[in-house]
Amino acid sequence: MNKKILGVGIGIAVIIAISAGVLSIPSSEVTPQKTNEKIGLVINSPNQATTLQELDEIYSTASESGIGRSNVYLFWNLIEPERGEFNWQYSDALMSFNKKNNLKVTLYFSIINGETLGPFPNWIGKPPIQSLGEDRVVSVLDAILSRYNIIDTVILAGQTESQFRYHEQNIPAYKELFTGVYDEIKEKHPDVKIGNSFALHQVLNKNLKYIVTDLAIGDFVAFSYFPVDTLYEMVKTPQQAKEELTEIFDLAGDKKAGIFEISWSTSDFVGGNQDSQLEFLEKSFEFYTENESELEFFTWYRQNDKPEGTCTFEVQDIGESKLEVEGSGFGSSEHVIERLNHYVCSAGLFDENGNPKPSWSEFKNQIQMIN
Repeated sequence: MNKKILGVGIGIAVIIAISAGVLSIPSSEVTPQKTNEKIGLVINSPNQATTLQELDEIYSTASESGIGRSNVYLFWNLIEPERGEFNWQYSDALMSFNKKNNLKVTLYFSIINGETLGPFPNWIGKPPIQSLGEDRVVSVLDAILSRYNIIDTVILAGQTESQFRYHEQNIPAYKELFTGVYDEIKEKHPDVKIGNSFALHQVLNKNLKYIVTDLAIGDFVAFSYFPVDTLYEMVKTPQQAKEELTEIFDLAGDKKAGIFEISWSTSDFVGGNQDSQLEFLEKSFEFYTENESELEFFTWYRQNDKPEGTCTFEVQDIGESKLEVEGSGFGSSEHVIERLNHYVCSAGLFDENGNPKPSWSEFKNQIQMIN
């Protein structure tokens, strides 16, 4: 039996056991329960590598909360390593767990990853936005959406503000590319919603609101949110963080807003703890219930902590650094990378040993009250 290791987007490294070329995917049944398709959770393993059986259990635990959505991070270079030849074995495994647990999927398919374009397959090279070509993007997205009908939402670009902070001249080219892809995909998959995502904390900290308003295109405008300053220190109170979240509605304009990844770290290294995480989780659900009609989706980032020092490595097997994929825009600052690592590794609702934090019980309680 061979074993293959996959880095699945942000936060999951999966050891997949393959026998005779066939994935060994658990087939146990789950009892359907009431879920809320607007509320999601980034489901991740606490370990650098995990088996399918362990991942099956992680998904089952997550779904018990009543969530109806998860984020799946599929990068182009993994899906289409050779032009026109798709590798589905890894994505089939992940999608099977989402389908089994009755979860809709928000697909993060990154034309833009913060300061970085792609990652693109080697056969594409490293083209600028102007030369990427909408036909190639439409081809791979159409293949993914045709295969997985549980995907109802697509994030085409993530941490988008970091890409255009110093390259405003490329915004018109990206808008043209987005519009071309949007029109063709909507013709083929009219029920799938498409938009871009921005890091709200960076938009506010670096005065980049103009980029968001210029790129408020598609079906929605999505946001990630960390309650940090430019050095990745947690400087907001839970109430202040809740108040900052209201900024998304002005930024989204006439579009619906979506919370793509919202979090609060418990790492004391950056100023967090379990009590403040619990308080912010309560405040964030207050924000959700007060603004539900204006929100496209609301997803907590993430389920499980990871061991300290491992979170800057999570996406190296797709050829990019964690800092770039998060779109932090802080260059090579070791100070900031260190804090980013501590923040992300401790942003889960379970600690690295699999023990639930107080926020996990509250997360379930809040969803049950809404459902």
